[in-house]
Amino acid sequence: MGPRQMDRRLEDGVYGDAATVRKILTGTGDTWAVVGLSNNRSRAAYGVAAVLRRFGKRVVPVHPKAETVDGERGYASLEEIPFPVDVVDVFVNSDLAGAVADEAVAKGAKAVWFQLGVVDEAAYERTREAGLDMVMDRCPAIEIPRL
Repeated sequence: MGPRQMDRRLEDGVYGDAATVRKILTGTGDTWAVVGLSNNRSRAAYGVAAVLRRFGKRVVPVHPKAETVDGERGYASLEEIPFPVDVVDVFVNSDLAGAVADEAVAKGAKAVWFQLGVVDEAAYERTREAGLDMVMDRCPAIEIPRL
């Protein structure tokens, strides 16, 4: 699939239809692992995490540095988190995102959310086939206030 076809599929809502967005944000659960979240306040992940917390989500940082962010202990990988995770929000580039989606499936997450600009069609297909809900190229901090 070429970039133009991908653009059309995204515009049609294939990777982020309203029902799936609503389900993930309101009915999937409140524990969100945010992959790429650190204490760097200038990064988009930090701002999105703050919005998620304002809307009652527990935000678990996942970053190679395993930093504690706003009082929540961080982990170097999804695998290291010793409790269930409902949604995995992915702030890594598209080349790395597929592996994170696979880790989310292995972790037993219910949904995967690829942030704006993060697209991996093969990962989307694998994740959906594994039974998880998934959204790509959307931002929960933009979507959640709309609900």
